[in-house]
Amino acid sequence: MRQQAYGYAAVTLLCLGIAPVALAELKPISEETMGEVTGQAFMQIDDFQDATHDFTRMTLGLDVETRVNFDNVKVGEIGGGVDFSSQHVALGHIARNDGVQYNGRTYSAGETVHFEAFKPYIELANDAGGELAGFRMGFDQARGSVSSLTSSFSGDIGLKLVSDGQEYDATLFDANTQATKYRASHIGIDDGTADCAQGTNCAPLTQLRSLYVGEEGTDGVTGFTNDFFIGFQRAGVEWQSPDGANVINADKGVFINLPTSMKVEMSQLIGQGVDRLKTHRDNMGTQLF
Repeated sequence: MRQQAYGYAAVTLLCLGIAPVALAELKPISEETMGEVTGQAFMQIDDFQDATHDFTRMTLGLDVETRVNFDNVKVGEIGGGVDFSSQHVALGHIARNDGVQYNGRTYSAGETVHFEAFKPYIELANDAGGELAGFRMGFDQARGSVSSLTSSFSGDIGLKLVSDGQEYDATLFDANTQATKYRASHIGIDDGTADCAQGTNCAPLTQLRSLYVGEEGTDGVTGFTNDFFIGFQRAGVEWQSPDGANVINADKGVFINLPTSMKVEMSQLIGQGVDRLKTHRDNMGTQLF
């Protein structure tokens, strides 16, 4: 089932598995007719455990292609701060020029490049006492652009930063250059030289205006990832990838996991930053067109 969703309401309905219905008289179906029907269950429920938690994952048999914009997003606003705070968040974008390629396809200027999200799921984690320790929302497969002006981020961004020909896993920092995955405001290279106040191997997260969620694929085509999710935890939870290949340790509070195969020069991130993709049809002002 493939839907193209535009706007808040459409995305909400699709994620919840709600669709318009028609009223009609119900009639019994013969066993012979039922035997001719094949298909996939609309919802799949999986139960499994690790050493600390019992998990229940409910997966919907939906495929979604979307382009959507949110003006302001704040999640986990407590204790005088915000776990995640961002303006002008967008999933998907619009091609600026003719002949650009994304996801192995060629687009013309003005065409929509959808964010692709297959089989959305909700997962619950209960502790040994049966209490809810956390829950998360994600996708069995996801691929596409995410744009934002983010001032506070809790979670992990799987970006590679390049400096003097060497690649480093990007590290999230606070304003005092302390490495953190909780309410980070900066991103850079944790090699002992980073100084966020001086802009040395460290840049504000607002410089990372667009990134591409997905795994490194072949022939320059970004592959799907199954590790894109947002989690809410009362205590630390080790979330398993839907295929069981990875375990991601999410600490207390909000945790957003953004896997990407992107590589960015550290000098570019500090200087002009990563340009924002086109996320609006009309000129909405600086960096929004």
